[in-house]
Amino acid sequence: MVAEAPDRRTRRAILVVGIALVAIVAFSLLLLPPLGGDDDDVDSTVVGGHPLSGKPAPEIDLLTLDGERVTLSSLRGRPVLINFWATWCPPCREEFPLMVEAYAEHADAGLEILGVLHADAAEGARAFAADEGATWPILLDPDDVAWSDYLGVGLPTSFYVDAEGIVQAFSLGPFTESGMKSQLATILPSG
Repeated sequence: MVAEAPDRRTRRAILVVGIALVAIVAFSLLLLPPLGGDDDDVDSTVVGGHPLSGKPAPEIDLLTLDGERVTLSSLRGRPVLINFWATWCPPCREEFPLMVEAYAEHADAGLEILGVLHADAAEGARAFAADEGATWPILLDPDDVAWSDYLGVGLPTSFYVDAEGIVQAFSLGPFTESGMKSQLATILPSG
């Protein structure tokens, strides 16, 4: 007895299910913590390899949660960490305390952080940032202008921009303390 080949509709259904499974697995990998747990030696962050690396950072011109206008160009002369995040993103929430510590530690070196809220509600972000002790500007990007300009693909995403406005490093996924330190070293003044 010879088995019949699946009909066209069945093959299409199998293909759709296969693509959906691949997408779910890929998305899950972005949201899951590293397999090594909380070990600082394990860094689940993807670094480098971004089209903006080594190029001028696109301008950011957005309003804060309080309606104040912030532009990236107004921060020229200072190192800037641009972090795209959302409160519904577990890895974003996980890395927030590391940014709070880094901001306090490198304030004397002029470090600025711009938190660009992506696909999230302002009031929830305001409460979360306050609870975490974030004092940097949380920017609203309702039309995804900055998200598009920075070629956003997933959360959290961070860009490390030096004092001259050049993207020196990029990370996709939650960074560890050691990962963040190595990325910040690319934009902070040495010495």
